[in-house]
Amino acid sequence: MLQDGNPADLFEAKGEDLWKQKRGPKAVSLEQCDLGKGPGVVKGAFTELPRFFADTQRVQDLESRLLSCMETLQGFNAADITKTSFEKGEQKTLTALATWISAESKGMKFNLSQAHAEERTFYEVGKRLFFQRGGPHDFACASCHGQDEKRIRLQDLPNLTKNPGDGVGFAAWPAYRVSNGQMWGMQQRLNDCYRQQRFPYPGFGSDATIALGVYLGVNSQGSVSVAPAIKR
Repeated sequence: MLQDGNPADLFEAKGEDLWKQKRGPKAVSLEQCDLGKGPGVVKGAFTELPRFFADTQRVQDLESRLLSCMETLQGFNAADITKTSFEKGEQKTLTALATWISAESKGMKFNLSQAHAEERTFYEVGKRLFFQRGGPHDFACASCHGQDEKRIRLQDLPNLTKNPGDGVGFAAWPAYRVSNGQMWGMQQRLNDCYRQQRFPYPGFGSDATIALGVYLGVNSQGSVSVAPAIKR
């Protein structure tokens, strides 16, 4: 029943508008932003991220790549944006942009590259982070998402160590959270997972969060994206 009238549609429309707007100190749009398939090409880009980018010499996910474009093309201060809380300032812009861009690849299958050495390294680092236990409760990502048919209260917990299926886990974010009326990108989803583990919050667009994204994305190879989805 939640799938009818997903409020993510509103964020999607806003994101498309923001992509085309001339903004920032340079008064330029993002229409020349290269998400991996060439400047301005959006369709299909989401299902190949995170990936290595030669210009930044980094493996980047969608949100960190957008942040690079906002800095280089539009003149925004990326460091200031990374310090801004979710749902505020240009962080809201990033969420809306990610929502629209993900929608442009809805129904397409994830196909993350492992051709570059850095991409393979990030996969291995992400795998180690996924199973790393710590914090006051000795939790890891795998505590909730490392086995089949697990749940907490009434919430199903997909096994993210393998392909959990179409539109599940990695293939469902960004998503609108009904419980708090917020649109969440993958960076915020991972941030909240660390909160629930009682770990310190990771930095926005940090190598740790991107490595986890690579691990989850490669494990979801062949899954169909349903993002932007809707969650409880």
